[in-house]
Amino acid sequence: MVDPKSEPQLRAAIELLYFAYRAFTAGPDRMLAQRGLGRVHHRILYFVARNPGVSVKQLLEILAITKQALHLPLRQLQSMGLVEAASDERDARVRRLRLSAEGVRLEARLTATQMKQLEEAFSRGGADAMDGWLAVMRALAGQSTGDAGPPAS
Repeated sequence: MVDPKSEPQLRAAIELLYFAYRAFTAGPDRMLAQRGLGRVHHRILYFVARNPGVSVKQLLEILAITKQALHLPLRQLQSMGLVEAASDERDARVRRLRLSAEGVRLEARLTATQMKQLEEAFSRGGADAMDGWLAVMRALAGQSTGDAGPPAS
C-alpha cells in the first residue's frame, strides 16, 4: 500500500517518466523513421554496439525478448547492411553479431542525441543528479550495482 502522503509525488514521478521517455526517444525515432525503422531496431543497434561479437542468444537475454520478436527486426538490420552476422569460430551454430561501418555511424548518431539530453539534464540537476538518477534507474530495473543492463555473458 502506498503512503497517501507520498501519492501526489509518486503520481508526478510516473507522469514525468512518461513525458521524459517520450522526449528521450523523439530524436532517434525521427532518424529511424526515415529508414523505416523503430525503437526495437535502435535497441538492437545499441546493444550490439556495446557488445561486439554478441551471440544471438546473448542478445535475446539482454533485450529480454523472444526469438520471434528479434527475428524480423534483426533480419531487416542485416538486409540494410547495418548488422553483420558470422559463425562462431568454435561452434558454427552460434551466430556472432557486429555492426557494419554504416551501423556504427547510425548507432552513434542515435545515441549521441540521447547522451546530449542526459548530459544537459544532469548538468541542470546539480552535482548529485547523475548518481541519484542512476540509483533510481537501477532500483527500477531490479539491479543493485554495476552496468545499466544484464551482462552479455
